[in-house]
Amino acid sequence: MKLFTAFLKLIRWPNLGFIVLTQALFYYCIIVPVFGRQKFSHPDGSAVFFAPVLSPFLFWLLVAASVLIAAAGYVINDYFDLHIDAVNKPGKLVIDKSIKRRWAIVWHLILSVAGILISIEVTYKIHELYSIVVLVINILSVLALWLYSTTYKRRLLVGNVLISLLTAWTIMILYLINLRDWFADKVDPQYYSAYETACTRMFKFAILYASFAFVISLIREVVKDMEDIEGDAKYNCKTMPIVWGVPAAKVFTAVWIVVLIAVLVIVQFYAIQLGWWWSAVYCILLVIVPLLWVLRKLYTAQVPQDYHRLSSVIKLIMLAGILSMLFIKWYG
Repeated sequence: MKLFTAFLKLIRWPNLGFIVLTQALFYYCIIVPVFGRQKFSHPDGSAVFFAPVLSPFLFWLLVAASVLIAAAGYVINDYFDLHIDAVNKPGKLVIDKSIKRRWAIVWHLILSVAGILISIEVTYKIHELYSIVVLVINILSVLALWLYSTTYKRRLLVGNVLISLLTAWTIMILYLINLRDWFADKVDPQYYSAYETACTRMFKFAILYASFAFVISLIREVVKDMEDIEGDAKYNCKTMPIVWGVPAAKVFTAVWIVVLIAVLVIVQFYAIQLGWWWSAVYCILLVIVPLLWVLRKLYTAQVPQDYHRLSSVIKLIMLAGILSMLFIKWYG
């Protein structure tokens, strides 16, 4: 039982839960309602189904692939960060304390291969050439997470941007695989305008939430770099707080927070125009106000504990943003 608990800690099970929640809400609150599973009668008597490309079964397979690939990334990250983590968070070490290093490599391989095999199965079941794009990007994600752990994490901004892009990918993968424009030639012309409308609506929500995921993840990554500056500096990492200095890293983070707040305020203005009052109130109280709090506390933060507290609040803001998808299903 102790070993199992250590394994769950190693793969960051709460973060994996974020992935599951994000993809499930995007599928059930946006994709399924947008397509509506409406059935139209074709002039020749056959039925035309206006439904998502991914069935619920294939969707959950894709979620499993995302979770396995992410878990493999966390394992390999801890493997290569063993010495840095011994300085930054000695009480949270798992590798070489509960799980041996060689077993970490084995688990990384098992989880990565399992994620890729499931991606292959989803691609095969869809029976469309365009779905290979998703498979290729998932394979590249495995490679990217390896390179992040070995190299990019220690380089200025590269690692931060890479992780933020992979976070946004958890949403964009669902959009791309359900993008009917890939096979528009197979849609009957008399129904294509309806398909196009559905795809456009899905695109707007995909861009909105993927952009939110990218920016809030980038903000958190830089805050975490400020928290871990001691261990990173000891092992010659070139993170932003080390290369530019903590004050410059704070300015960088603050600028992105201000940009995010400004965009969210504009989005709420349009939400109110649509009559989505509760959605706007929710976003203001649980996303925008906490972001203002982070902005204020960022200015006075000095020690690792301060940055850790900010990182935890940012994660809660991410959760609040994810849960806002429920309002889209509610308002339709």
